[in-house]
Amino acid sequence: MSDPSPDYRLAFEMAPVGLVLSRNRTMVDCNRLVCEIFGASREVLIGQSFQVLYPSADEYERQGARMAPILNAKGHYADDRIMKRASGELFWCHVAGRALNRAAPHESGIWSFEDLSAQRPVHAQLTGREREVAARLLEGLTSKEIGKALGISHRTVEIYRARLMRKYGASTTTDLVHKLLAGQ
Repeated sequence: MSDPSPDYRLAFEMAPVGLVLSRNRTMVDCNRLVCEIFGASREVLIGQSFQVLYPSADEYERQGARMAPILNAKGHYADDRIMKRASGELFWCHVAGRALNRAAPHESGIWSFEDLSAQRPVHAQLTGREREVAARLLEGLTSKEIGKALGISHRTVEIYRARLMRKYGASTTTDLVHKLLAGQ
């Protein structure tokens, strides 16, 4: 007679999204799909800070500071952002996570990663702040909302949006969003 209890390790390994268990923003376990998405072996990723998955240390720090109060208040967080594969290639990724202790949101958590590069390739070379503004534009936020989310003035957001429009050859914000989605 077979054991009717679920095999949680197999479920973790075979999940249709990349999964990472973390402690203090360090990867303590990951499944196969995370290794495929980021192009690194489990042995390389385990024990590493999530910083190795970000385009820059600055973006890693800003994202962590931005996520902490949301994780503290809600217990979960999700967004689309540009991440970095082991090869250095940048790609759009949907990231969602849950803090196991809302009072200490980075203490322990579970995170999912979905590679969006097939639907949203990255073509233009963008700065870290341009990537952050682009991600918020894709969420449909206004300049004031983006400024508040990033802790910068709405006028600064407008400067970054103008740079993005030049880089993508967009004439309007709507055109820019379409080009970001298409990866043009």
